[in-house]
Amino acid sequence: MISKMTRYDFVLYGAQADDFIEQLRSLGLVDITTTGWEPSDEDRGLLLDIDAHNKAVDYLRGFVKSDAFDAAAKPYADATEAFKAYMQAQAERTSLVQEIARIEKQRDEIEPWGRFSADEAAALAARGIVLRYFTAQTSTFDKSLDAWSADYTVAEINRTASTVYFVVMAAPDADIAIDAQEVKLPAMDFSALDGERKRLEERLRQLDAIFSRAAASIGMIDDQTAELKERLQGLKVGATAVREADGELMIMEGWAEADTSERVDRMLEEYPNVVYLKRDATMDDDAPVKLKNNRFMRLFEMIGAMYALPKYGTMDLTPFFGPFYMLFFAICLADAGYGLVLLALGLGLLFKGGEKMRQAAWLSIVCSTATVAFGFYANSFFGMPISAVLPGVRFLDFQNDFFSIALAIGVVQIMLGMILNIYLKTKLFGFTSSFGTLGWFLVLLAGCLAAGLPMLNENWVIPWFTTSSPAFLAVVGVGLVLMLLLNNVRRNPLINLGAGLWDTYNNITGLLSDVLSYIRLFAIGLSGGVLAQVFNSLGLGLTGLSDGIEGMDWWVVAMKIVGASMILLVGHGINLFMSAISSFVHPMRLTFVEFYKNAGFEMSQRSFEPLQKLKK
Repeated sequence: MISKMTRYDFVLYGAQADDFIEQLRSLGLVDITTTGWEPSDEDRGLLLDIDAHNKAVDYLRGFVKSDAFDAAAKPYADATEAFKAYMQAQAERTSLVQEIARIEKQRDEIEPWGRFSADEAAALAARGIVLRYFTAQTSTFDKSLDAWSADYTVAEINRTASTVYFVVMAAPDADIAIDAQEVKLPAMDFSALDGERKRLEERLRQLDAIFSRAAASIGMIDDQTAELKERLQGLKVGATAVREADGELMIMEGWAEADTSERVDRMLEEYPNVVYLKRDATMDDDAPVKLKNNRFMRLFEMIGAMYALPKYGTMDLTPFFGPFYMLFFAICLADAGYGLVLLALGLGLLFKGGEKMRQAAWLSIVCSTATVAFGFYANSFFGMPISAVLPGVRFLDFQNDFFSIALAIGVVQIMLGMILNIYLKTKLFGFTSSFGTLGWFLVLLAGCLAAGLPMLNENWVIPWFTTSSPAFLAVVGVGLVLMLLLNNVRRNPLINLGAGLWDTYNNITGLLSDVLSYIRLFAIGLSGGVLAQVFNSLGLGLTGLSDGIEGMDWWVVAMKIVGASMILLVGHGINLFMSAISSFVHPMRLTFVEFYKNAGFEMSQRSFEPLQKLKK
C-alpha cells in the first residue's frame, strides 16, 4: 500500500533557514520539495566532490577485504588528510597501471625479436651500420629472400606460421626497397622492459601502505561525505524555496507521513517564529511516495522500482503482481535442479552484507524455492525426469499441457488487473466512471466461464452457464450495454456508441495481444528443459556412458565420467545462466506491460526522501 502523506507549508525568517533545516534533519521525518533545482557552478563542484568521496569509500571498503590491506595501519589525523592522500595515491596508481600496460604492450611487440642490446645496436650505428627491423608474410619472405640478399644483408630472427621477423643491415639513411613492413623497436630491450615493469609493480605495491592508512580512516571519510551531502541538501532547499518581503521571509513545502505528522507538529510548535499550514495530501499534489508492505511483499518492491513508483493517491500493485512474478519465474526456469542451484546462491548472498544485497538474496531465495516446487511438479531435475525415481507420482506434462495453462494464467492476471482498475476508478471518480471497464470485464468473465473452462478440461462445464444459457446471455448483454452505451454517462448515448465501437476494436486486438504474450512462459520453460536434455544426451552420448560400462577397465570408466562431467557442467552452466536471465526479465515484462496496462497503473517519479542526519 501507499503511505498517506501530510502536506506542510512553512513560513519563516530567511535567517532561520539553516537552523530550521538542521532541526528537520535531526527529526528525520520531513521531505522538503526541491523540484526544479538547477545546480550552479559551485553546486556542480560540490556534486563532483561528493562523487569522489563516494568512490573513495567504495574502493576502500573493497580494499579492506583484499590481501593487500594492512590491519595494523595507522589512520590519518583527519578526514581531509586521509582523502587527499587517497586521491594522490589513486592518481599515481592509475598512472602506474597505464604505464605497466604500455610496457606489457611493448614487451609483446618485441618478444618475437628475442633479447637484444640497445647499447650494442647504438654502437653499430655509430660505426655506420644500422639495423633495420622488418616483418613480412612467410610466403613473401621465402619467395623474395634470394633477391633481397643480392642487394642487402638479411638475417632472419624469428618465424611464425604467418609472419617472418628479420633484420636488414644498411647504411644510415639508406633507402631499402623491399616488400615488407618496417617496424620501430623501443629504446629499451626485452630485459630492460622487464626491469622497468618490476620497478613499477614494486611502486604499485608500496601504494598499498597509503591505501591501508586511508582504509583505516574510512569512518572519517564517510562522515565527511555525509557532511557534504547534508550541505548539498541545504543548498537545494535554499535555492528552491520561495522568498518574499525582499528575501526576509522564506516559504517551503514539506511532506511527512500521516502516521508521524504529530511528531512533526510538536517540533513545529516548539520552534520559534515559524508559521505552518497543514493538510492531507491529495492526488493533485506532487506528493512523494512511500510504499508500506509486509515483509514478504517488500521483497518485490525492488522489482516494481525498476519501472516506476505508483502515483500518490492511486494503488500500490506490489501485493498483486508479487505472487505472479514468483510463479512466472518458476515457470520460466521449470527445473528443480536449477532451482536448488539458485537457492544455494541466494543463501550465499545473505552473508555478503548490505540491505540491498540481502533484499536481493531473499528475493532469489523465494523465487528459487518456487522454482524447486514447480520444477518437481514439471518432472525435471537438471533435465532428467523425476518420474524415473518416483514412478507412482503424477507429474505435469509440461510440453503437451502447459500451452493452454499459460494462456489461462495470462487471462487470470489480466482480469485481476481489470478488477483493480475498476476499483481504482470507482474510488477516485465514482462507480459510474468504471462502467466501460466493468462491461469489458463482464464479457470477458462470461466468455472464460462458459467457453474457456471447457477448453481447458471437458469436465469443467457449468451446466447453467453455457454459451447458449440465459445466464450467459444476460451477463454478456449487461456488459455490452455498459461498454457501448454507458462508457461515459455524461455523454450522449450515440457518441458513447461510436466511442464504444472504436474501443471494442482496440480492446479486442489489445486483449488478444496481451493474452498471447503469456505464451512466452511456456516457450521459455520448454526451451530451457529441451536444452537441458540435449546437454545430458551430449554428455552421456559423446563419452559412451549411455551404452553402459560393462567390460570396461576402471580407469576408462573414470575418464569417461570426468569427460561427461565437464560437458554437463559447462552445458548446464550456460543453460542455467541464460534461463535465469530470461526468468528474471520476461516475468518483469509481463508485469510492466500487460498487467500494469490493464490495471490502469499511473507512475510517479518522486519517492519519499526525508531530510536526515547522515553523519554517524
